[in-house]
Amino acid sequence: MAGCDPTGLIAHGLTTLVRSSLSTDLEAIRRLVRERRAEVVVVGLPKNMDGKLGPQARRTQYFGDRLAEVVEVPVHYVDERLTTVQAERSLMGVRAPRRRELIDQQAAAIILQQWLDIRRWQHSSIQEASDERNLDS
Repeated sequence: MAGCDPTGLIAHGLTTLVRSSLSTDLEAIRRLVRERRAEVVVVGLPKNMDGKLGPQARRTQYFGDRLAEVVEVPVHYVDERLTTVQAERSLMGVRAPRRRELIDQQAAAIILQQWLDIRRWQHSSIQEASDERNLDS
């Protein structure tokens, strides 16, 4: 799992959720969302390499739907293709007993960073369009 700084600019790994049961997992995430006062939850969507949704992506969406029922913030999805590969590359040379955990945290941070960057770009584009309309007036 990952979080970001208060400005929403930089994502970083927080912890690794060891899956247990659906209700236990949802409760753990709900607690973290409340503790961190998160405004949104971003879930990595494991699309197939051709961009289509396969069985794992549908399971992830089911999980996200259940999560949306227990957290009081919007749940968004980000394509997570190749994020584990990126995370592994960024941690090359790290030899730790917790390597798998660190890879998962780094992959979560990459997913969140993608969402933050997209949101910032969209906000910037909307602001630029608004500024252009105001200049035309």
